[in-house]
Amino acid sequence: MFCALIMAGGKGTRFWPKSTEDVPKQFLNLIDSDETMIELTYKRLQKIMPKERIFVVTGKRYKKQVTNNLKDIPEKNIIIEPEGRNTAPCILLACLYIKQIYENATVAVLPSDHAIKNTDEFCGILEKANDYVENQNNEAIVTIGIMPDRPETGYGYIKFENTNDKVIKVEKFVEKPNLEKAKEYLADGGYLWNAGMFIFDINNMLKELKTNYSGYNVLEKLPKLESTDYESKINELYPECESISIDYAVMEKSKNIYVIKGNFGWDDIGTWNSLERYIPKDEENNVFNGNIVAYNSKNNVVYAGDKKVILLDAKDIFCIDTDNVLVIGNKESINKVHELRKK
Repeated sequence: MFCALIMAGGKGTRFWPKSTEDVPKQFLNLIDSDETMIELTYKRLQKIMPKERIFVVTGKRYKKQVTNNLKDIPEKNIIIEPEGRNTAPCILLACLYIKQIYENATVAVLPSDHAIKNTDEFCGILEKANDYVENQNNEAIVTIGIMPDRPETGYGYIKFENTNDKVIKVEKFVEKPNLEKAKEYLADGGYLWNAGMFIFDINNMLKELKTNYSGYNVLEKLPKLESTDYESKINELYPECESISIDYAVMEKSKNIYVIKGNFGWDDIGTWNSLERYIPKDEENNVFNGNIVAYNSKNNVVYAGDKKVILLDAKDIFCIDTDNVLVIGNKESINKVHELRKK
């Protein structure tokens, strides 16, 4: 039974001031679409599975926003994290939850706030990964690696074995490199971007977590979902779980990690200047989102709302306008904006 888990607990601090802890990135329209990032993710998945098999794990404070964005999601499919403890306890909690509904599920874990241009290609790869896990190797954890087209320093990398297989054994995961190393990886051809998406048999992942992550011994004490004290026990036990990523807890320790190459227009939209890759530029190389009019202006980035923004003789600037904050600066400094959020 193929299921999906959308992780929607992130705070999206790099997109401040548009993204805040109250309304983080996954609940925003960032890429010139009528839908938010989490809506787009949910909609993609419905091409290959019914809504009853799509789960969302999020924090208590975001449950209402999840239901407002995903109006038809069954309430039981929203899994509440009492507090943010990184991705290992989050995925453990979700797997224990989903297993009580679909005992032998294959699960695809996906971020809620990534952009994907070619939905059909992406869904085809998910189905290929599901088929591999269900029918060929149920001890495999399959990740999706993105074929790099530039020396990117903002992503981790996956080194894969040199074979012609469609599902390839992973040699190792590599941390975010400096520019020189990123150029080496691109020239080498044996590295993929780590997109943070993976597919696994739920019982195998629980076995891996039991072996490699101390939090398993904590959360295995949780009662059945229908128990009256289920929520209170989560609130009691979850803070005891070690805060660690699934990469460190499992992915870098398991001997059964495989990768499928992906080339479907993926971007994690992790910084303000990454929007330039998704929002079409005008003839003067401007990137505009909102009600914007420009005169004799070029090489600018403007992200606004309904209020009209007028540029006159402007060059190489950015402008981010929200209800509470207006930030203007040199375009080359746009990725420093999030550093101002606590000032």
